[in-house]
Amino acid sequence: MHVVILSGPGWHTEQLSRALTERGHVARVVPYEGLVARLRASGSTSAKASADRSARQADAQATSLSCEETAILEADAVLARFIPAGSLEQIIYRVDSLHWIEEHGVPVMNTPRAIERSVDMFYTDARLREAGLPTPETVVCERIADAMPAIATMLGEGGGDVIIKPIFGSMGHGIVRVGDPDVAFRVLQSLEQLRAVFYVQRAVDTGGCDVRVFVVGGRAIGAIERRAAGADWRTNVSRGGSVRPFALPSAWEGLALRAAAAVGADYAGVDLLPSRDGTVFVLEVNGVPGWQGLQRATGIDVAGSIVEHLLNRVRASRTAAEVPV
Repeated sequence: MHVVILSGPGWHTEQLSRALTERGHVARVVPYEGLVARLRASGSTSAKASADRSARQADAQATSLSCEETAILEADAVLARFIPAGSLEQIIYRVDSLHWIEEHGVPVMNTPRAIERSVDMFYTDARLREAGLPTPETVVCERIADAMPAIATMLGEGGGDVIIKPIFGSMGHGIVRVGDPDVAFRVLQSLEQLRAVFYVQRAVDTGGCDVRVFVVGGRAIGAIERRAAGADWRTNVSRGGSVRPFALPSAWEGLALRAAAAVGADYAGVDLLPSRDGTVFVLEVNGVPGWQGLQRATGIDVAGSIVEHLLNRVRASRTAAEVPV
């Protein structure tokens, strides 16, 4: 099979390429920034894609999506990794391209819909709550006049802190923890200048640690406990957090599997917050997760698990379409 990995270069793409090559398949890493769509005038080609390769190749004569001489619509599958920062137009074009690839019968993993759901913390949180999963108290709004009463209430009940963070973000960037209303107000004023959406969440007392569960194909393949470094409260490995293998209780595993399913992710990193009072919250579902820390701590071949699941998806789609593999 020919698999396109949409991503920039780096350790994760190297791991995925290795896993594909070891299984006798061809990997091609191409950047989102190089996507070129050609929409030629044609009245004879159906816009509805067929899973049959010959039909897709005929369709590509009228429409095509390529990157650095790679014909993406002719690939057997696409692994969609981290979408780089850009303007609103650039981001929409890249995500719409993923939708278009999928509509042309090429399996995309994670699906663009799952990526859209998981990259937006508000939408992720809403879907987790609707799935009946425990999540920290959260208020999302655009006006300081709406945010400050919520912050005052959270700070006044129990004397804890609040977390203010962007709805789009990763690796702990842009997150502020405050315990004083005046400080919170100044943070909101700064964010208002950036026309940001305020995502305000009651801080959970975890003792400086959380649990990352890696889910692939409806199965938890491994878990690690992450502990914040020094005085920092953020546990992200990219910020110096330490990790160790974690024996996942079955109830916690169930939370992680339900969380990944709530956003429709084939694979995901699910963050669990075990509070001191015994409650376990689902904090986040990362649809484009990293796994370097987990692999280093556990020795699990995460890329191999992802690739095996992708290949199974391709085989299943071809079987359903009665196309020989």
